[in-house]
Amino acid sequence: MSVAETQENSSEVSQLSTSEEVGSQEDQPTLVHPWPYLEEFFEMVGCKNNSFRMRCKLCAPKYHELMAFKNSPSNLKKHIEKKHPTRLERYTQLTSASLKRKSSTEGSLAPPSKQTKLWETQRVSQASVDKVVLKFVVQSLHPPHIVQQQGFIDLVQHLRPNTNVMTRNTIVNKVTKASIEMKRKLKAALSEIEFIATTTDCWTAHRRSFIGVTAHWFNPQTLQRSCAALACKQLKVSHTFSALAGALNDIHTEFNIREKIVRTTTDNGSNFLKAFRIYGQTDENNNPEPVGESDGEEDDGGQNDDDDDEEESFEGVEFVDAGALLDEDDYLEYQLPKHHCCACHLLNLVSTVDALKAEVNPLYKRVSRSTFAKCSSLWNKSSRSTTASEVIEDHCKLQLLRPVATRWNSLFSAVERMVRITREQGEGALAAVCSELDTPKFTPVELAFLAEYANTMSPVAKALDVLQGETSVQMGWLVPTITLLKTKLQQLNVASKFCEPLIAALLSGLEKRFGEMLTDPELIAAAILVPKFKTCWTSDENILKLGLDYIRSHLDCQAENHISDHSQSSEEEDFFSSLKKTSPLETTQQLDAYLGCPRDTVEVLKSFPAVCQLSLKLNTALPASAACERLFTVAGLIFRPKRACTASKNFENQLLFLRLNKAYW
Repeated sequence: MSVAETQENSSEVSQLSTSEEVGSQEDQPTLVHPWPYLEEFFEMVGCKNNSFRMRCKLCAPKYHELMAFKNSPSNLKKHIEKKHPTRLERYTQLTSASLKRKSSTEGSLAPPSKQTKLWETQRVSQASVDKVVLKFVVQSLHPPHIVQQQGFIDLVQHLRPNTNVMTRNTIVNKVTKASIEMKRKLKAALSEIEFIATTTDCWTAHRRSFIGVTAHWFNPQTLQRSCAALACKQLKVSHTFSALAGALNDIHTEFNIREKIVRTTTDNGSNFLKAFRIYGQTDENNNPEPVGESDGEEDDGGQNDDDDDEEESFEGVEFVDAGALLDEDDYLEYQLPKHHCCACHLLNLVSTVDALKAEVNPLYKRVSRSTFAKCSSLWNKSSRSTTASEVIEDHCKLQLLRPVATRWNSLFSAVERMVRITREQGEGALAAVCSELDTPKFTPVELAFLAEYANTMSPVAKALDVLQGETSVQMGWLVPTITLLKTKLQQLNVASKFCEPLIAALLSGLEKRFGEMLTDPELIAAAILVPKFKTCWTSDENILKLGLDYIRSHLDCQAENHISDHSQSSEEEDFFSSLKKTSPLETTQQLDAYLGCPRDTVEVLKSFPAVCQLSLKLNTALPASAACERLFTVAGLIFRPKRACTASKNFENQLLFLRLNKAYW
């Protein structure tokens, strides 16, 4: 065989093997190209170890394979440079375009290549450091002198070297300036509100007394409740009715809200009641008898008619006590808004003072006194002895709660805890505790009484919790809550075994203290104008009629006032404007549509502008003064024994204005 034939046979064998290899590759599944932008030049054939097998398309029809490492196509570039130099520019364009796309899409998501050094961070100015330190002192209720403590100085300078820390006097000055700015912003916010309600109370701590005032309103656009602390001023005089009236009048005048306040809610202190009885506004629904109305001249029945000429003859020489005239109080010195008694305070009185009248029943009196006497011995033991507390926790798995004299619901919580222990751990747990602490044991009758007492007083405690809310509660919640409370107590009376006298005393107390409120047309109308309630909270048609009549009459007056305020006509047209009867039909239709609307969210009021306006007016006020008590709770965190010498103005600026009104500075 010749050499030429041998070469031809070998070439045929190589071509045959190559074609078989290609055929076997075509049978394999399609592989994903590792560098899609290079598909114009190279086709992926397979993988081998840590490399890709690539076939060069530019070498066709010759079959040429290259090996490219998985992390880099550098071998492919070298092949282009050696075998196809005319295509190198195109290869460079494809790779550069791919790098740009990758940087634009992944640059923002990719983690930093190295950790940022402390000295490479953004530089913080001295002003920003001062602002953060001021916020730290105010929001955390720290005393101003904390900035002079070496530990605080070291902390700030460690976080930001070469930074100066403010002194105590600088902090106080900045708090004062921030308080002035906050008050300006708060006044601007209140100037845009039409209806505002306030709560007020007095507080005494460390031989100083204060009067606190909080303001509450609804945002007319979002219908969300907003609140702010107006004052916590020191009272340096006795808490007489005139002193309280003067302080409230000054605070209302300072914020320019005296004419906007719909109601002020206080507790039932006699000084507050007298202040509002004398200086408060009156109308058809809040109409105390005017004090001093009969202090003028009295009718003498005509007995002195004959002496008129004689009096005229001595007119020039009559002596008059000028001091008495100057001291005479005509009750026009101050002007206060309408008053509302705190519903939570009234419920507290019902649960304590009125509930004691149940002891008229001798059986209830004997069981009640023996049961609470044994409870008191346990409460005293647990609060005075750590050993007793450990014994109670070992047997009962819970600690006992001790009642507080000024809060009735604390007594209910304490009784409820004992009932829970009996239910979860059994009667033997309390028996073991009483035996080990040497206190009288509870009888089965007394344990049954405790359970029934907790069940009876539970609706009262829940009603109190509802009414002392602040963000979601409105004045319209008062009448439905008390009405439902009376219904629940009447239902409990059917199955009561021990607490029937207690239920009767509670119902009598509710009628005594809330009777006038439950028939007040304004409060009933406020309840109807709360979408949550409307008319479903009572089945008494007479009660609903009082509220609906009030709403219709005030909607008509509201429409007339709206037209008169926006009328641009002449005086003659204004005089005869009553002849152009404004359609009460529109407001009546709005009321009917509102009552028939199935939705019960606050947003439903936005669909009925006239109804919404009246609802805001009636429901802005709060049924309880708990908001002012919360203000004093925060005040107590600042006005501690170690800070009892703090100036009253500095205390007011830091605590109330900046801590509670942080949204305005």
